[in-house]
Amino acid sequence: MQGEVRLSIADGIAELLLNRAAKHNAITPAMARQMAEHARCVDENDAVRVVLLRGAGERAFCSGSDLNSLASYASAWHFRNRVEYATVIRTIRKPIVAALQGWTLGGGAEMSLGADIRIAADTTRIGFPEVQRGWVGGGGASQLLPRLIGHAAATRLLLLADQIDAAEALRLGLVHEVVAPDELLARARAVAATLAGFSPVAAQSVKAALRAAMEAPLSAGLTYENEMNVLCFSAGDHLEGIRAFNEKRPANFAR
Repeated sequence: MQGEVRLSIADGIAELLLNRAAKHNAITPAMARQMAEHARCVDENDAVRVVLLRGAGERAFCSGSDLNSLASYASAWHFRNRVEYATVIRTIRKPIVAALQGWTLGGGAEMSLGADIRIAADTTRIGFPEVQRGWVGGGGASQLLPRLIGHAAATRLLLLADQIDAAEALRLGLVHEVVAPDELLARARAVAATLAGFSPVAAQSVKAALRAAMEAPLSAGLTYENEMNVLCFSAGDHLEGIRAFNEKRPANFAR
């Protein structure tokens, strides 16, 4: 599908490509609306089991919102009711792998927080510069970062607007893996293919339970986890998992 946000689907993997390399893949309102349409598509398409999110070119995953677009809203009310692209990514039910390279800034960094697995090239620079521009990020950083990397580290990144490299992001737990730039896409696709081979009910249930753990008290989270397990058993995929184990072969969760 053409446009500045491109969607392609093959072998259970939906690739969302931010296709504005000349502008460091900065997001315009039109791109945010495209992302919302694509998000609905991948959630409704049973052939899609995992989403791979990446940026075009080598210089940036995404530098955040297009600053000129931010100045074009007719009023604060219109801005309030915008399509928030980082939130769009975060609400996709299926597992998301983000392939990060180069500049990953502002709303682009917030968008990456909505992914479940973040793989970074060693050229990646992550930062949240909003306070330097006179605002606070609206895509979840102030709420998600403390939960992901702790309050002190989140305060440094958000209040001081410090940028960090891939190695430090790995140390903080902000990314899961760092690879050479020429290995990034192959590695991200390999991880996505692994996820696509799992039971879609189980993978989405694990994702939902992990998200609940970030906001629910422990007792409620444990109950929710058990309900997700019951859901998996009701879908019946566990029977194929048991057969595959007994037959010493990979499980085939075809639906």
